[in-house]
Amino acid sequence: MMATVRLSFSPAPVHVRTARLVGVAVARRAGVREDLLDEVRLAIGEACTRAVALHRQYGLADPVLVEMSDGGTYAVRVVDRAPIEAGIGLAALPPDELANESLTDEALTTGVGFALLAGFVEDLQVRPVDEGIGTEVRMVWPVSR
Repeated sequence: MMATVRLSFSPAPVHVRTARLVGVAVARRAGVREDLLDEVRLAIGEACTRAVALHRQYGLADPVLVEMSDGGTYAVRVVDRAPIEAGIGLAALPPDELANESLTDEALTTGVGFALLAGFVEDLQVRPVDEGIGTEVRMVWPVSR
């Protein structure tokens, strides 16, 4: 039976720690290998920090949404409500282009976040959410049962 844990929190950096703690606890229960738990913690923290930064940059009070499920894999979704072009605009840039000095600080923060996430997560997807506002960062890790 697949279990799902959903969190929503106001876009404040202090809540990112809670999301990381819950994410690792659910990953452990789902059967993610112990040697991957640090990567899970770092990736969830990075994805949530990115979402909080986007909300704060655009003055959004909407909550950041985090969904963790443990079907055949451990999947984590982090959803922000920022304009789509802000959330996914740099997702496709290679890391060397992220060093471009002409990028704004906000754009660089988003792009570096994606570069870090790609280093932590083999199965990473970034896409617009179905409602048309915001982006979803989806991360998947294997489980062993």
